[in-house]
Formats: sequence, C-alpha cells, structure tokens
Amino acid sequence: MATNTQHFQKTSFLSFSRIGVIASHTFTQLVRMKVFYFLVVFVILLWAAKQIILPNQTGGDGSPEQELRLLKSTGFAAMNMFSMLLALSATALLIPKDIEDRTIYTILCKPVPRLDYLLGKLLGVLVLIFVSLVAMDLVLSFFLHQKASGMIALQTEQLVARGTPQEVINEQLAGLKAHGLTINIHFATIAIFLKAIVIASIALLISTFSSSTLFTLILTLIIIVIGLIQADAREYATMMAQFGEQNKLSNISLGVAIFFPDLQFLSIEDGVIDGRNVPMSIMLQISMVAILYFAIYVVLSWFAFRKKEF
Repeated sequence: MATNTQHFQKTSFLSFSRIGVIASHTFTQLVRMKVFYFLVVFVILLWAAKQIILPNQTGGDGSPEQELRLLKSTGFAAMNMFSMLLALSATALLIPKDIEDRTIYTILCKPVPRLDYLLGKLLGVLVLIFVSLVAMDLVLSFFLHQKASGMIALQTEQLVARGTPQEVINEQLAGLKAHGLTINIHFATIAIFLKAIVIASIALLISTFSSSTLFTLILTLIIIVIGLIQADAREYATMMAQFGEQNKLSNISLGVAIFFPDLQFLSIEDGVIDGRNVPMSIMLQISMVAILYFAIYVVLSWFAFRKKEF
C-alpha cells in the first residue's frame, strides 16, 4: 500500500516539486548564457539618457518634464526589448535544445508528466525575465529619483528666491513630481512582465508542433506584430459595423481581434511616461487577461506536446 502511494505521488498529474526542479534547471541553463550582460547596456543607456538636456524651440534647455519623459521612455523601451527577445528566443529554443542534448529523453522516460515538463521549462524562463526586470526597475528607479530630486530641489530654490508663495510652489512642482519616481513606474514594469508571459507562452505553443526553431521565431514574431495592432483591427471592425459596411477586410479584422492576443491592451507604459496614474482596477484587468492567455496557450501546448513521440 505504501509502495502504491509513493508511486502515485511520483506520477501524479501535476507536481509543484517536479515543476520547481525543472524550472530551477532551466533558470541555471539560461544564466550560463550570460544574458545578464544586457543589464550593463541598460545602465549605460539610462546614464546617457539622464545626462541629456533637451533643447527647446527657443534654444534654451528643455522642460524638466521632457527630460524625465526621455529617461522613462528609454528605460521602458529597453525593458520591452529585452523581455520580448528573451521570452521569444529562450522559449523557442527550450525543446529543440533538450532534444539536441537528449535531455528530454532522460526526463520523459521517468514518471514526469509532459505538462510538468512544459510548465517547468516555461517558468524557468519567466523567473529569469522577472529577475532581470526587477533589476532594471531598480536601476531605472534610482536614476529617475536622482534626476527628479535634483530638478525639484533646483526649481524649489529658484521659486523661493523669487518670493513665490508656498501654495504656488506646490502647484508648480506637482507636475514634475508626477513624472518622477512613483508606484506607476513599478506598475509599468509589471505590465511589461505580463506581456513577456504571453509572448513566452505563445512561443512555447508554436515550438511544440514546429520542427524548426526558425519557424517558431518567425511565426511568434508575426503573432506579436498582430497583437500590437490588434486594437486598431478591432476599432476598424467596429467602425465598419457602425456604418453598416461588412467586407472581407472587416471580417478579417474581427477574426484577428478574437483569435490573437491584444498586446496593446497590456501596454500602459505610454501613460506612465506622460505622468498619468494607473488605477489598480486597470492592473487587475490586465493581470487577469494575461493569466487567461497564459492558461489557454499552456493547455494548447500540452495537447500538442503530449502527442509527440520521443
């Protein structure tokens, strides 16, 4: 009886311990690829953006808000690029690399369900992306706080020297503080991570039935591009319906809006760059949408992968 119970525990449908072991091994593999060297480039980019003083139309210095926008824009652009490339390339190479190294045969010949294997591999990639984004978020927060604090101190000193009332000073500095370090910076980082989750799960799905890594990369890139213009496709389909015009292009647009992930919906960086607040309700919405995409693509990956013979 004890033996049967032990065997059942080893071959249970879903085991977090097995998933954790596979994820840890995947994380270690990716770290050995020295992807963290990108953080050095990230620091250099932010340092350069911090030093830039934008000229305005009259030839003087640009507004402090513009300089803070540039710093945030540079940081978020680098985060998006790094997370997207890592989610795409690392996930697309997971299964082919294990087949090449014959690691997959060693794992799957043991009582390891294929869902555990897929989840472990995918979570290993996501943990690496998460750690990298947290590090980049801390670096961006440091540079942004340093630059914004210096600007606020300088403007406060100038306004006080002019004898400006404290109420007016607070009012004039409110906009500058909104562009500084706020919780919205961290919300934008979370949104970038949620997009990486969706992209990685798409790449995983395609890699389960693709026989070529290049095909996986290209097809995933195409889906990413479609996902980024999905909002425009949905808007076009809605506009055509309002005018009573239904043609092939509007039907295609509607199909795109239904079957492809809306990555633009998960993007809140532009609002944060402009200094707008992100309501908690928006964060909950995009988190639920990203988790739903993740669950759907993982289940589809499992169905495709369990039919493959190794």
